[in-house]
Amino acid sequence: MFERALAAEMDAALGDTPVVLVVGPRQSGKSTLVEGIARGRDGAVYRTLDDSLTLGLARSDPDGFAASAGDGLLIVDEVQRAPDLLLAIKASVDRDRRPGRFILTGSADVLMLPRVPETLAGRMEVLRLWPLSQPEIEGTRADFVRSALAGDLPDLAARVAPVDRADLMSRVAAGGFPEAVARSGERRERWFASYVETVVQREIRDVANVSGLVELPRLLLMLAARVGGTLNYSALGRDLGIPQTTLKRYIALLEVTFLVKTLRAWYRNIGQRLVKSPKLALVDSGLMAHQLAVQGSGPELAAGPLLENFVAMELVKQADLEVRRPGVLHFRTSSGMEVDALLERGDGRVVGIEVKAADTVAQRDLRGLRALEEKLDDGLVCGVVLYTGVEARQLTRRLWALPVSALWA
Repeated sequence: MFERALAAEMDAALGDTPVVLVVGPRQSGKSTLVEGIARGRDGAVYRTLDDSLTLGLARSDPDGFAASAGDGLLIVDEVQRAPDLLLAIKASVDRDRRPGRFILTGSADVLMLPRVPETLAGRMEVLRLWPLSQPEIEGTRADFVRSALAGDLPDLAARVAPVDRADLMSRVAAGGFPEAVARSGERRERWFASYVETVVQREIRDVANVSGLVELPRLLLMLAARVGGTLNYSALGRDLGIPQTTLKRYIALLEVTFLVKTLRAWYRNIGQRLVKSPKLALVDSGLMAHQLAVQGSGPELAAGPLLENFVAMELVKQADLEVRRPGVLHFRTSSGMEVDALLERGDGRVVGIEVKAADTVAQRDLRGLRALEEKLDDGLVCGVVLYTGVEARQLTRRLWALPVSALWA
């Protein structure tokens, strides 16, 4: 069992909010998390809509289903299977605004589904549970994002325990799904293959309410091969042989079912045209490694893109735990200057993060961060090159080189 950082957020939300919605990829640990909460609360009732009988009851009598826990806590797993249940929950909450009445979970982003009739605005707090982060696997506290946003890197740098490249790439290939982390070799590959098939064949068809999405497995393979670059709908649609409108709909389905994550472009009116196309990351580096292996590319052959995907999702996981959730973005100018990831604070100041699958940092590796620093001046809190070396070094007043293990220092 892994201690999830989101558990504390859930306890706080249940103390002052009637409904808590936990969304995230299937098999990321949502059911385990909420079942643990149910065991710790007298009168809590747990129901999963993966059970056909329970699902039938939720659809046929949503008002009765919403009232089935009486005055206790009702936990409804996979609520996206019965969207009309949200209307019944809204009505129940409007009659009784006590905090901690409902926990809902969803393996699809419920609020993005077109068939959802009610968002429960003002009555519900939304939390995201991603696959395990490296701090959760290590049993440490996630400090990198908080320290970087505060510009407090000297203390973090002093606590970094470097890992060798083989250990790092092993972490990248394992990813964060608890079942995959517990396996290795062929057993892990079989798990990922079944995972992709299940989500594509079941989750996406349920969400889209259509059949015949035969291009989706191939699209996911192509997206894995394009991690690190901006999303070019024209080229991707041409390679797949489908219209851009269909392609955008398919990518939206992959995102709503937590197979991919969009990193939008950062831009501001700073006197130079910036590339506004988004980048896509797969939600788990282990899933990406599996997709690349299907195409015949091992982790070392695609070490750069794999490591970039790994870092991007670690940043997303930590950012979602912050009270003022910073944006996780990317930066690229029309002249080709780029920074792999940016963290944007609420006041508009940013942290630039460059990822290098190399054991040393050269001056050319700083070009994107220097360009960003030149544009923003004091708007840049700090810039960090995360690399596979072992030394934590301050390069200039605001630029640092840190081992990737700084993410879980």
